[in-house]
Amino acid sequence: MNKNKLAKAIALVALSVAPLASQAAVTANVAATSNYYWRGITQSADSAAVSGGVDYANDSGFYAGTWISNIDFGDEASTSYEMDFYAGFSGEAEGIGYDVGYIYYAYPDAAGDIGFGELYGSVSWEWLSAGVSYLTNAEDDATSEEDMLYLELNAAFTILNDTELAFHLGHSSGDTVQEWYGEDDSYLDYGVSISKSGFTFGLLQTDLDADDDLKAYVSYSLDFEL
Repeated sequence: MNKNKLAKAIALVALSVAPLASQAAVTANVAATSNYYWRGITQSADSAAVSGGVDYANDSGFYAGTWISNIDFGDEASTSYEMDFYAGFSGEAEGIGYDVGYIYYAYPDAAGDIGFGELYGSVSWEWLSAGVSYLTNAEDDATSEEDMLYLELNAAFTILNDTELAFHLGHSSGDTVQEWYGEDDSYLDYGVSISKSGFTFGLLQTDLDADDDLKAYVSYSLDFEL
């Protein structure tokens, strides 16, 4: 499914479910960061990025949204922005939170067809969460392998004055990982961050030989209802 058809499909699903919900919310978000990282790898050539998105959710647990950010993959991809589309269901049962859905990463102005989609799922309990994402489809120029699995473990704690301390560990594996990064077919990314009132300072690192420096970033985000 191409990105235009996917966007229309998500919109139609959201519209069809909306009348069934007694309560619904539409929210938006904007953010700025000194560097946009995805699974430990810069998406903005180690430069600043500005992003924003719109989300719909209702009390059935269904949600859908879109998110956009400037990016820089260099001359090879020749694209200036990423636009994501996603939809899923989330909720809680017996104190265990859950979230399952689909996300499509689109690059509308890329020189080639490099978009791809993933199915994802996560569970959470109090301060701990674990998630999995799996590549399910890719456009012609994204990857020739279509084999990528991502596992992650996250922990977040509230400390002094409503400040959040968070830890992250992720593991990427599959032939697509080797195709993209030219090393082994797996790598780890890990980090720690501290956040308060929309501001975040974080440190992260990967175990890729070509990109194993400790990195730091700062960001600010703002959420609001529409």
